[in-house]
Amino acid sequence: MTPATDPTSAGKHASAMFLPREHGATAMLLTPMICASILAREWRWIELATLVAAVAALAAKDPAVVLARQKFVWKQQRPETAVAAKWFAGWLLVLAICGVFLGLTWPPVAIAAMGAGAAVFSILAVWMNVRNRQRSTLFQIVSAAALTSGSVAMALSATGRIPEWCWWLWGATAAQAAAGILVVHARLDARIASRMNKAAPAGSRRSALVAVAALAVVGVAAAVMRNGWISAALLVAAAGYAYDLRGQLDAEELRVPLKAVGQRALALSSLFAVLVIAGLW
Repeated sequence: MTPATDPTSAGKHASAMFLPREHGATAMLLTPMICASILAREWRWIELATLVAAVAALAAKDPAVVLARQKFVWKQQRPETAVAAKWFAGWLLVLAICGVFLGLTWPPVAIAAMGAGAAVFSILAVWMNVRNRQRSTLFQIVSAAALTSGSVAMALSATGRIPEWCWWLWGATAAQAAAGILVVHARLDARIASRMNKAAPAGSRRSALVAVAALAVVGVAAAVMRNGWISAALLVAAAGYAYDLRGQLDAEELRVPLKAVGQRALALSSLFAVLVIAGLW
């Protein structure tokens, strides 16, 4: 009996839930938005719609990938496709409702720009996943910029405009997120190589080192510009990622559970966010 007709398999897929499951991506999306909400120093009801729309856009990616694979890759109909279609339609409905609310307060130009940007990135993310190229360094950098751009949307919702501090917030969080992604990928490559008793690929580690060095350079530049908090944020992040990369040379460190590694990364990102808020306050 094939998986497509196996009732046990069908039942499992029927109960599947397409919710945001990439904790790192979710944190990358939500943390800058929370920072923007705090830095705005005011609350508007439309901020909630902005948050829900961002989560819905992120969550819609996984069912969209399933639908795209069914159309372009899989030769036979799979049971998860019908479930994915329902979830995708549901998330699109949530996005449409949030879009109506945003349209009541955002300028038309902002609605068009944000909507077009989200659509283009979503299509790119689905395509890269279908082609199994989601670990491309360039795509990861683009992903970091796209996910952290939620800070701009939140600032617009909270203040009715895009304050100057928001561009600094977006740039800092995007740089930190990109470095974090590349460091994680270097670790995953090193873990796989260690299990196979091979040398880790040099490419992923080199990309991570360049990103960490860039954080450090910008951190020094911020210190020269006399913004100590921003400088501290960037240098702390660079030091944390450099420490992680150094640990990846140790086979024992590579055996640390990924959950623990993720918790360390979340703690570092949280500290970074606090320092950035202090610098932009």
